[in-house]
Amino acid sequence: MEITCNRCHQTIEAESCYCPSCGLPQLVYSTEEGAGPAPAERWTEAARDASSVEWKPALRVALMLAIPAGMLSCGLSPVGVLGLFWMPAAAAWAVTLYVRKQRPAWITMGAGARIGLVTGMLAGAVAFSISGGSLFAERFVFHQSTQIDAEWKTRVDAIEQMTQQMMAQMGAADQAQIQAQKNLMLSPEGHAGFEAMNMATNTLFLLFFAAGGGAMSARLLARSRRPEV
Repeated sequence: MEITCNRCHQTIEAESCYCPSCGLPQLVYSTEEGAGPAPAERWTEAARDASSVEWKPALRVALMLAIPAGMLSCGLSPVGVLGLFWMPAAAAWAVTLYVRKQRPAWITMGAGARIGLVTGMLAGAVAFSISGGSLFAERFVFHQSTQIDAEWKTRVDAIEQMTQQMMAQMGAADQAQIQAQKNLMLSPEGHAGFEAMNMATNTLFLLFFAAGGGAMSARLLARSRRPEV
């Protein structure tokens, strides 16, 4: 009788405790007389180990890859627009290095996503710090505040025109409200808040891709590695 996995329905050898395709623990029955199913602890403990993460080595590989990923994704980087690639790539590579060093039979997608998320958080912190520090240096150290404010005013004027067009189309144009919004954005507090919110939003967006990269790496590694028990 052919044995198949309950999750992915791939063929499994009779004595295998794991699916070679997706890594799902399997109930194993012995053909010896008087023997029943393999103890539940045999596979539940393995599943528990696969979903857990040894954070000390995981943090080492995450930090090692988060620093270059954050530098490549920051506002100063000429390839910063490719942050959607650097973050998941760093997270996937962190999961791969973790598995190679720890040599677990397999890890779950949830464990991979957690390692990827931590990698993304560290990389995001690096990118946020570099981007914020560069803006601070440009304004207060290199005295480029006039140029920065002129560029910001151009952006605010473009936003104002877009807002007026949208509100006019909806028939709810309120010049006083639009002017108040413009004044807020042109104020030092509004400018700083907008830039901080923009960087934080981009960082949170990249965290999603980092977690996805870690989960996909764990999934691919589970398919390529046959657990040994």
